[in-house]
Amino acid sequence: MRALSAVAGALVVVVILWDAFEALVLPRRVTRRLRPTRFFYTTTWRLWKLGALAVRASGRRETYLSYYAPLSLLLLLNLWAFSLVFGFALLQWSLGLALKTLDHVPTVWDALYMSGSTFFTLGLGDIVPTTTLSRTLTVVEAGVGFMFLAVMVGYLPVLNQAFSRREVSIVLLDARAGSPPTAAELLRRHADDPVALVTLLHEWERWAADFLESHLSYPVLSYFRSQHDNQSWLAALTTILDASALVSVTMRGDAERQARLTFAMARHAVVDVAQVLRRPPRLDTPDRLPPIAARVLEQIAVTSGALVGPAMDELGLLRAMYEPYVVSLSEHLLMPLPAWAGERGHDNWRTSAWQRGAVGRATGPRDVHDDN
Repeated sequence: MRALSAVAGALVVVVILWDAFEALVLPRRVTRRLRPTRFFYTTTWRLWKLGALAVRASGRRETYLSYYAPLSLLLLLNLWAFSLVFGFALLQWSLGLALKTLDHVPTVWDALYMSGSTFFTLGLGDIVPTTTLSRTLTVVEAGVGFMFLAVMVGYLPVLNQAFSRREVSIVLLDARAGSPPTAAELLRRHADDPVALVTLLHEWERWAADFLESHLSYPVLSYFRSQHDNQSWLAALTTILDASALVSVTMRGDAERQARLTFAMARHAVVDVAQVLRRPPRLDTPDRLPPIAARVLEQIAVTSGALVGPAMDELGLLRAMYEPYVVSLSEHLLMPLPAWAGERGHDNWRTSAWQRGAVGRATGPRDVHDDN
């Protein structure tokens, strides 16, 4: 029985440490299916989504969903820590409870208490090991606990910095493509300045590369939601894909070249994140470009001096390269996709919560939520 406990304890410690190493330290995608972290996020996200379905108001639902990522991260770190405490407690018990207490015979609960105080480096001293193996195990656990806590302290700022870098460009897109952003609005606002359009697409090519690197290393970032209810990383990335696809088939010169480069990088990011989250493409996706929106895009292209004609057929081929993936991610993450063309003038910077509140009081009760 004690031999079985030793094997079980060692297995728990090794599996948890390796899982934490892959999630916190290893800077690349992990393709192995059987992982505690993957099982944790698959299970908890499904349960959290069920709760979101009961919330009807879009603003409240978005607020509810925004709590998942930080809470799940804290819960995962605690589960790792307590699993390691339990594993080391099993190892201490397998050594015959070679512990000295103040006033009673040591029990399995004393081993668990001893393991917890050692792992979190409390050093209370009311229970001490009495054999060489037990002392060695205590020192090893203290070292593992100190290292684990140090890695956790360094891990959270890295996530916060990656999230901040991601959100800066999304917020800047507000004045460039509206809120929520649309490809039609982005091109309309850059129709008279093709140089600014090329610069914007170049910036988003680098943003997509940084997004790909950070979200493959730390997939939990995909669940972090933007500060504003009508913005998200998926909506922004889809808008850039839409605009890049349209520019690449309707314009020539520097704009076409940069649009193709941005499209390639953004499409790469979408596909790889979908693979990390294990979201297969939706081949039966609904048409995101209805005839009315298509006519709006053609008018914008003509105004910009672009070529239309057969370009719309080529646009359909490019759309098929990324829309099945963004639709699948949208359904999984409950992040709405942007339209190709929306109403003009909807920018977050133009309004405030006080203004919307005043409108709500003037027109009667309605669902008014703070996008800022």
